[in-house]
Amino acid sequence: MRFLDVAKVYAQSGAGGNGCIAFRREKFIEYGGPYGGDGGRGGDVIAEAVENLNTLIDYRFQQHVKARSGEGGKGKVMTGANGPDYIMKVPVGTQIYEEDGETLIVDMATVGMRFRLLRGGNGGFGNHHFKSATNQAPDFALPGQPAEEKTFILKLKLIADAGLIGMPNAGKSTFLSRVSAARPKIADYPFTTLEPQLGVVKIDETDFVLADLPGLIEGAHEGVGLGDRFLGHAERCASILHLIDGTGDNIAKTYKTIRAELVAYGHGLAEKNEIVALNKVDAIPASELAKKRAALEKACGHKVHVISGVSGEGINTVLRAMAKEITQRRLYRAERAEYNRPTAAPRTRAERQSANFNAPVVPKERLQDIKPARPATAVKPAAKVIAPPKAKPAPKAKAGRPKGNAKVKKAVKTVKIKVRTGKAKAKPRTLSKTRARAQKQKRR
Repeated sequence: MRFLDVAKVYAQSGAGGNGCIAFRREKFIEYGGPYGGDGGRGGDVIAEAVENLNTLIDYRFQQHVKARSGEGGKGKVMTGANGPDYIMKVPVGTQIYEEDGETLIVDMATVGMRFRLLRGGNGGFGNHHFKSATNQAPDFALPGQPAEEKTFILKLKLIADAGLIGMPNAGKSTFLSRVSAARPKIADYPFTTLEPQLGVVKIDETDFVLADLPGLIEGAHEGVGLGDRFLGHAERCASILHLIDGTGDNIAKTYKTIRAELVAYGHGLAEKNEIVALNKVDAIPASELAKKRAALEKACGHKVHVISGVSGEGINTVLRAMAKEITQRRLYRAERAEYNRPTAAPRTRAERQSANFNAPVVPKERLQDIKPARPATAVKPAAKVIAPPKAKPAPKAKAGRPKGNAKVKKAVKTVKIKVRTGKAKAKPRTLSKTRARAQKQKRR
């Protein structure tokens, strides 16, 4: 299958169906009235990211996408059928832009993600919708809303865990064929790789996807050679494996040239974790290997791996270093997704107790009026010293009254409340004067 990472698509949604004008005319029904139904709704244009695609070659031969329109309304107040939606299946990692190619609409970065690009038109109302007491026979209906149309630019950025970069003929395709089941084109001339190649690598207990990108040369950001159009596929990689041809003359200059192209490209590619490997060591004399490795470490500022894509020397060490970076990134993404996942608020008493056994069972509205308890570390106010009350002199006994206790007794009035239990007794029904007089006469 041919690889294609840029496509231009013209899309159009479905128009809404027209409303129907009809009247009910049946035998033995004197007042029929309006009987026209509404039109159906037009279909939407929806983009969906699927897992089994890795190219946009389908939209190279199908550049026009149209959803079906809704059917018109019918008599007997029958609504027209809605138009089916059109699903644009794109690979995971596709970015959808406006026609200018710079305004990003959506990034389809996860499997199963859906996004509505164009909305279908609503159906028009039939004359049955407009009947009322003052308009009992409407003879008009509304047309359906028109369809939306727009041109989109699709750009694919492969979802790979690691990427291979370097000069042409650095041994990238040989390395990919050595560590995976991919079979890229391998030849002894530059630019044999004209499009990215993917391969699945397994080392120990870790599996990851490795992308082989076409070679870069000096001035690639200005369009020299194949340019830097394929560097976008390395933006989503967790780590980058930079291969240097050990049989070259000036290794340090080669490394700085590729780094300058990454900095000129931007998009955070120069800040990614980089693993530098000196390739083709099986063709380098032992006396020159140490000097070239020392010069490369001085240029990059960190450790340099020594490998050979033909003999397999040092390949497992490089793969384990890449797997370590990829595992750390996967753990970080999993923790971030778990942290950002919204938690549903408990609604019932059982849900609140299952989430937290110490949670109150009263609704949240009632808890707002309760004042929070004072924390244990709060400073208690100093106790006030209250002076004892002064003793009052005993009252003098008045003349003419018997001497008794000096204390005045207060009578406490108790109120008894009777609580009735059981059913309340019905009140007796009062009789009228005429009926009461008749009952008295019967008793006599």
